[in-house]
Amino acid sequence: MYLDFYGLREKPFNLTPDPRFIYLSKNHREAFAHLLYGINNRAGFILLTGEVGSGKTTVLRSLLSQLNGNHYRTALIFNPCLSSPELIQNINREFAIQTYISTGTSLLDGLNPFLLQQNSEGRTVVLVIDEAQSLEAPVLEQIRLISNLETDRDKLIQIVLSGQPEFVNILKKKEMHQLSQRITVRYHLKSMDFEDTVAYVNHRLEVAGARSRDLFHKNALKLIYRYSRGLPRLINAACDRALLAGYTRDAERISSRIAAAGIRDMRGGVATHTQRRRLILIPTVAMLVAFLAAAIYFTQSDFIDRFKGSQPLEATGVVPERELVITGEEFYRIMAAELGGVSESESARKAFNTLAELWNARPVLETNHLNQFDGMERAAVDRGLCLYKFSGNLGSLLRIDSPAVLEMSMPGITGKRFVSLVGMENERLLVDPPISGRNSLSFDELEKHWSGNGFLLWRDPMNLLTRILPGAKGDHIRRLQALLKEAGSYRKPLTGVYDSDTLSAVKEFQSSKGIEQDGIVGGQTLMFLYRSIDRFEAPRLKVGPK
Repeated sequence: MYLDFYGLREKPFNLTPDPRFIYLSKNHREAFAHLLYGINNRAGFILLTGEVGSGKTTVLRSLLSQLNGNHYRTALIFNPCLSSPELIQNINREFAIQTYISTGTSLLDGLNPFLLQQNSEGRTVVLVIDEAQSLEAPVLEQIRLISNLETDRDKLIQIVLSGQPEFVNILKKKEMHQLSQRITVRYHLKSMDFEDTVAYVNHRLEVAGARSRDLFHKNALKLIYRYSRGLPRLINAACDRALLAGYTRDAERISSRIAAAGIRDMRGGVATHTQRRRLILIPTVAMLVAFLAAAIYFTQSDFIDRFKGSQPLEATGVVPERELVITGEEFYRIMAAELGGVSESESARKAFNTLAELWNARPVLETNHLNQFDGMERAAVDRGLCLYKFSGNLGSLLRIDSPAVLEMSMPGITGKRFVSLVGMENERLLVDPPISGRNSLSFDELEKHWSGNGFLLWRDPMNLLTRILPGAKGDHIRRLQALLKEAGSYRKPLTGVYDSDTLSAVKEFQSSKGIEQDGIVGGQTLMFLYRSIDRFEAPRLKVGPK
């Protein structure tokens, strides 16, 4: 709404993390240094804590982006509300470890050879678990057991636990003593000071294309700092609302008065100190008026007659009813009813068409029967697209950064149903179709009935989709080498021969994307390769309204 008015290319203060807007304050840089020190010195466990909105996720994303695939293998667990076996399954999926067993002990045995292989190849394996304060005691114990995987000299896996301050109190419990003792590197992320807050705001404005760094008056920034206490999430919310308030007032610069108005709007029903005084004075005055009216009533018999025919006072405001927000099991019952209201084939067709529209491809007609994957694959090929079948967790899927269709397993419903994941906003997942009138779900709500399977679409503009193996020759190998060079993995001349240099480049690229390093250029490797090069346009996950 206010972008054109202030000459911005995009919203500078979205709450969704975006690597392009990352600003590391003094505290964030220090936290980053602690994490990197713990990983490189094989500390085993590293703990990062901080208040909600302090920027822990920013630090973690910066860390993972700096860990080169040649020397590190990384996994990020977004949703730790899992059982112990589910956690190990998610970890194995993140590391692309193929397992055909489901018990916790066996899954752990499947992880160990992978860690030994990475160690022998000189790589450090890093596991990051966010929102650690939500971990149940058995899961924390399972994580401690994972840390037992080691050689005579080194820990085979470095585990970063990130959580809110209450996680420290959890670790102080008697049953957590063994785990707490192993955490040798700890850092508590404090909020930013005023100097860093100003630099943070100006940085985000500059990235968004602001013409001037002085869009916010210094007094406005002081007010925003006092409100936010230096917490990035609150700074974003306050600045965004201040820009909206400035736009509605045709103000070319955000003054302290405009910033205050924006903060008042954002607070909604939260009363300020002045408002609380008014709330105390109003009933007091009302009582005095009532006493006065009673005195007049009993002393002057014609008092009421004087006011006959006068109109009743109109209400100055109506308190709206609160919107009913359906959550918990009731929400899942509604979800099952809505998704179960269409057949599996119709659900698959609608889901496919959601993605097809994003790729500017024609939809599948209602008269066409579409089964779960084979039919979708044929429909994709008919439209010049490829279908990538996904199996993993939401963390892995979000890192691909592509709209996808998720396969849902709902109790009481025969067959599968499908929900399209189209974006992320305010740490919630945007879905299509809306469920119970809601177009966004929390991670927990979506994962509860997600099977872990799904699919997404991609395009092969250079016609390389054959299983390219070492030893192959031809123009298609030359085109592959050119793509690898553009992606930064191939540094040799374009020979058109899949030789040892090309094989090393393919494995390097596969490692950087966390996929199996088999040296075979199949659909998965090609999809990641195209998506890593900007000139190949492809739909991305939306990160909130523009």
